[in-house]
Amino acid sequence: MSNHLPAALIDSLEGLPGFNRASFEQVHAAAEKITSLRLNPMKVRTAAEQENILSSLSATGAQRVPWSTTGYYLPQRPSFTFDPYFHAGAYYVQEASSMFLEHAVRSTVALDRPLKVLDLCAAPGGKSTLLQSLLNSNSMLVANEVIKVRAALLADNISKWGTANVVVSNNDPRDFGRLPGYFDLVVIDAPCSGSGLFRRDPELVTEWSPENVMLCSQRQQRILADVLPALKEDGVLIYSTCSFSKEEDEEILDWLADHFELENIPLEIPGDWNIVTTVTNKRNCSGYRFYPDRLKGEGFFIACFRKQSMADTVKRKEARTAAIGTKERELLSQWIQLPEGYTYQPHQEDILILSPMVSSEIALLQQHLYIRKAGVKAGQLGKKELIPDHQLALSNLVVDKVPVIDLDLKAALQYLRKEDPGIDTTVRGWALMRYKQMPLGWAKILPNRMNNYYPKELRILKDINGL
Repeated sequence: MSNHLPAALIDSLEGLPGFNRASFEQVHAAAEKITSLRLNPMKVRTAAEQENILSSLSATGAQRVPWSTTGYYLPQRPSFTFDPYFHAGAYYVQEASSMFLEHAVRSTVALDRPLKVLDLCAAPGGKSTLLQSLLNSNSMLVANEVIKVRAALLADNISKWGTANVVVSNNDPRDFGRLPGYFDLVVIDAPCSGSGLFRRDPELVTEWSPENVMLCSQRQQRILADVLPALKEDGVLIYSTCSFSKEEDEEILDWLADHFELENIPLEIPGDWNIVTTVTNKRNCSGYRFYPDRLKGEGFFIACFRKQSMADTVKRKEARTAAIGTKERELLSQWIQLPEGYTYQPHQEDILILSPMVSSEIALLQQHLYIRKAGVKAGQLGKKELIPDHQLALSNLVVDKVPVIDLDLKAALQYLRKEDPGIDTTVRGWALMRYKQMPLGWAKILPNRMNNYYPKELRILKDINGL
């Protein structure tokens, strides 16, 4: 494997802080596969639930990711496809190094106040779900993805995580210039040349070239220049890549310090984490390098800045929102435990559940962005009943009195394949299908059959191997 690492890459890394050619080549030659995940603290709330999930994934135990409060390494990669916990949003499979975003956010942002946060390059959703776990319910996350197909995947993963304080948008970075001085925190995990992922995905090696590194560096500069007007004064920018190249890492930090009124924010990092601090030659900006031969994770780079310049602020128009009638509210109350300050909003044929800040900001966002998803979709409201949406099932908003059916592993997997699990139940009508207390989706139980309402596009397509 080491023979396949581009010689131009190895040569370009010589002299960079923390780079050791021999151990770097050795760890890539070994091609160890590392599996890590983050538990969902909104769904996995007790030590017993945590233990149940981790022990079901690994009989030999899980190891903590040192810079994450909810991250764990697994000794081997299980079949996540056939784990109902995965489909329920109990955890997100995420590369361990990128979980360091949690430490960066906690070190630079006051999380106890209402925040407007933008995850600019958000698909497939790892950093967005991490940010959701950190933000309080009075904050709002805008998770954006420019590529339409990837935005759909992002929306699915956000729905699976289950909170109502997120908006998913499908916009080019320049579109956020329409929201000057709006966000308290902007996270940019920039598109890059991907050299940090060579061990995990060796096929990326064939796509790497010095020319592609320079193209990525130029694209990163454009993305940063386009979105920075949307960051408010004293707001925080967190920039990261999965590249080892200084053109995409240290040189971008110097470029930011040269062209914008940004103050670099050094972070305090325990030495035993083995993360390498790098300081740029020109502007003394601190960044942080993750090398796979030094720690248990893939290649990663991250740095933080605070905006010092005065920013324009977005001009607002008074927005009118359609109201929900008393009868509709009574019907919805049979399904939904609406937290204080949360609101219902009709959208086409659906009813959305919006957190306080999303409710107050959604009209403004719709004026300037293409919105793919907002809050939690409750479902379609008929004259006599709600046709509940899958998003509602995966939220924490369903009232306790809604009928539930608990499935064993075999029945849960049949349900997730959109089949009839053949359960014997006295329940009639709508029911929430669960696996070990974890909601999976809806079904409607009729006298002679069950209608499976699990979304067709999410169903398991692989064989269940005899389960």
